[in-house]
Amino acid sequence: MMAKSNTKKERFKHVAGRRIQKVLDDLESLSKCANKSTYEYSEEEVKKMMRAIKEKVKFLDVAFNSGTKSSKQTFEF
Repeated sequence: MMAKSNTKKERFKHVAGRRIQKVLDDLESLSKCANKSTYEYSEEEVKKMMRAIKEKVKFLDVAFNSGTKSSKQTFEF
């Protein structure tokens, strides 16, 4: 029984580690869109992006604290 817990823990660390790195890489990539010499955007568009990211982070926090599953969400301006 103890081996199964270790297996689940190791699987979590492996999968979550990869996924967190992907999120961090994607946020780094998104930050490149802040370059005003390359892109044009409004304050409202930035607020909308930040709100969507913050809402998903809140949902993630709730999911880990309650054990619920994630739901797919699509972002649009």
